[in-house]
Amino acid sequence: MRLHGNARLSVKGRELLIERIEVAGWSLSAAAEAAGISERTARKWLTRWQAEGQVGLLDRSSAPAVVANRTDERRIEAIAALRRLRMTSAEIAECLGMALSTISGILTRIGMGKLGRLGLEPAQRYERARAGELIHIDVKKLGRIHRGAGKRITGIKRNPRRTQRLADGRDRNIIGWEYVHIAIDDATRLAYVEVLTDEKAVTAVGFLRRAIQHFNTYGITVERLLTDNGSPYRSAVHAIACRALGIRHLRTRPYRPQTNGKAERFIRTLLGGWAYGAIYRNSAERNAALAGWLDFYNRRRPHGALSHKPPIARLNELNNLLGSYT
Repeated sequence: MRLHGNARLSVKGRELLIERIEVAGWSLSAAAEAAGISERTARKWLTRWQAEGQVGLLDRSSAPAVVANRTDERRIEAIAALRRLRMTSAEIAECLGMALSTISGILTRIGMGKLGRLGLEPAQRYERARAGELIHIDVKKLGRIHRGAGKRITGIKRNPRRTQRLADGRDRNIIGWEYVHIAIDDATRLAYVEVLTDEKAVTAVGFLRRAIQHFNTYGITVERLLTDNGSPYRSAVHAIACRALGIRHLRTRPYRPQTNGKAERFIRTLLGGWAYGAIYRNSAERNAALAGWLDFYNRRRPHGALSHKPPIARLNELNNLLGSYT
């Protein structure tokens, strides 16, 4: 039971007070002085005990039974409806002509203080039971590092994009881009990454072959492949390659990147831990650091979706049903 923050007596202390008055025959003033409380307080507990018995010695809520300016329930329903439309507290306050503090307090009280996935369809989470049953593939475009760290690190835009005018009148980007191709196994989260010069269909097919060989070294046989609807994955070359490799190719719904969510989330982790996790002098130095970070991710980094185990531990669990791996 929660006691009032300033209560001088616990429930046992109140029982002792009543016992001294009713059983031992103490006067009200003497019992109050022994308990360290006023006669008025002692009389209050005595009256409650006589009227309600043991229950009367428990604390009561100090909240008023009626609040004159309490927000109407219909107004609260309107606030909740607007919140489900993903409106912010400030937008709801402006729309309804109410104080922002009032709106924030009501949203917190009804459990809608944080937007999260409020108003969106429920997230459909899944995980394949077998390693290699499905691998996710995606590409992330990264700008090359030219003359040291850029604006993200230094805050100074000292590496502006430079172009060169070609003979046919077209502008060619001198600094250019690098394309990070990633493949991640759905069941184990074991990942394979390469930094390549483009994202053409032939390049994507070459990466797919090497990724399959990489997973084969861990005893993983790739059965299905999930990608987005990028042009390399819609090409005839890629379709023929998947058929030759005996892999069923699946594509996400258009404008639905969360379908390939494991790849998208891995890219976020990759960027934070490797691409933007250190200061590099040039792209070659950044690319050289990839192998070490990827080994850390696969073998030592705790993964929240794997009970804080690294992907290699999940692979060993799936390959050893007795759980006797080391």
